[in-house]
Amino acid sequence: MAPIETRVVELDSRFGLRDLLGLRGRAAWLFLLMLEAVIALYMMPAFADTPLWAAIVSALLMLIAGGLVTAIPVDPLPLPVAFFAVVAATAATGLSVMQPAPSMSHQSVWSAFASSYVFSVLVLRGRIRTAWAGALAVASAVLLAGVGEHLPAPTLVGSLVPIGTLTAISFFTAIMRPMQRSLRMLREDAMMRAAAEATMAAADSERNRQLARLDLVARPILERIADGAELTATEQEECRLLEAELRDGLRAPQLVTEELSGAARGARGRGVEVVLLDDGGFAGVPEWVRKRVIDAATRELDAANHGSVTVRVLPLGRHVLGTVLAHAPDHDRRTEIDTDGRVSVTD
Repeated sequence: MAPIETRVVELDSRFGLRDLLGLRGRAAWLFLLMLEAVIALYMMPAFADTPLWAAIVSALLMLIAGGLVTAIPVDPLPLPVAFFAVVAATAATGLSVMQPAPSMSHQSVWSAFASSYVFSVLVLRGRIRTAWAGALAVASAVLLAGVGEHLPAPTLVGSLVPIGTLTAISFFTAIMRPMQRSLRMLREDAMMRAAAEATMAAADSERNRQLARLDLVARPILERIADGAELTATEQEECRLLEAELRDGLRAPQLVTEELSGAARGARGRGVEVVLLDDGGFAGVPEWVRKRVIDAATRELDAANHGSVTVRVLPLGRHVLGTVLAHAPDHDRRTEIDTDGRVSVTD
């Protein structure tokens, strides 16, 4: 088993803070709608105290950034997306404070509050350093605007308040990391136990199926052998056919159907050498395609009176799904069935 550190790293993309907070599925979409609504409310004052084009561009930048950092289902968030969120929030803040109306100057930094929510989501998505770089960039944009005497001192101080939101989220994330790591390990252990139990259940079911089949077809002849009875020639032939049929069940379990097994038994009774091989190609194949292989094999076995017939299911991933090769002294015939169910015969 891999070391604990390696197992934790491997689970980073499968179980993050979003899973811990339940931000998946409908809850994630609800969170996204709420975030977009909050951003829109914070950006509305920009339409009153900045040029219309600047207000529209800044609002669109913030809404797009909020949507991207929430909707993309990859943790940690891809760096290009995180960088875009930082640039978008900084640009939106710069646009909203570039030409404030004197009577509305105290509302011109509300975009900084909106950006704090975007950066908080960045922290939850595993990009804490990028989020803090963005917070510093937004604060710098406000301060640079204040140097030009666009903004009063109380407004400049208020623009730094959203950093408190980011600080609280950062502390929350640091506290939750150990719990997150423990939950990752518990989740992996639960998945491993479930997989082991499923494997054991499947193996037990297959063993019971094979035992029931063996009990059905072999018990009568085995009881006669155990009683010490002398087997007749017919019974000896029955033992030979039964042994071959049981071998088919081990080498080609997916080919063992009542129809094909009966055809194979009849062909062996006529002296035909029958070989059934299953290399696993039936996995994930539609039932009607599988039946086409079995029908082709059954027809060839019913028609054979001498020689040999080899039925093989090819490995998974091949274009040809199954082959039926009939060999006789006077002719050879090869039948191929591909994964689309097409049958081709070569004499």
